[in-house]
Amino acid sequence: MIAPFPFYKPEEYELEAASHSYLMSVIFITFALPLPIINLIATFVFLIANRKSTSFVRWHCIQALLSQFSLFIINSVASIWVVLLIFRVTTINDAFIALLIVLLIFNVWEFIETVFAAINTRKGLHVKWLFYGPLTDKICKL
Repeated sequence: MIAPFPFYKPEEYELEAASHSYLMSVIFITFALPLPIINLIATFVFLIANRKSTSFVRWHCIQALLSQFSLFIINSVASIWVVLLIFRVTTINDAFIALLIVLLIFNVWEFIETVFAAINTRKGLHVKWLFYGPLTDKICKL
């Protein structure tokens, strides 16, 4: 959902910083494929670096962090399962195939949403994701 930020028109530097909060995960995906925690750490560090910034920038940093957290959980489950497969503790079954399908869909959806949010936030539009937007509103008390 795209909506104006409540009662505020962000400056150019704020638009750039908010857009970069989403780009952190896209940039670090090349390093993070084997380790899902890298994207989460990069997004968290960016939030910490911008914790004293305006509410617009903090809001988008928090939304990006929330999305990376849920992505971290699902990717970690898959990573652990693959390690168990490598050491022959488990076998490939229907549940593993279902997890891979969900993982693929969720990762592609999150990547598309991240790029969409980065582009539109840079244009000055306030992008609220379906689940993370209302949660971020509650965290930021908007």
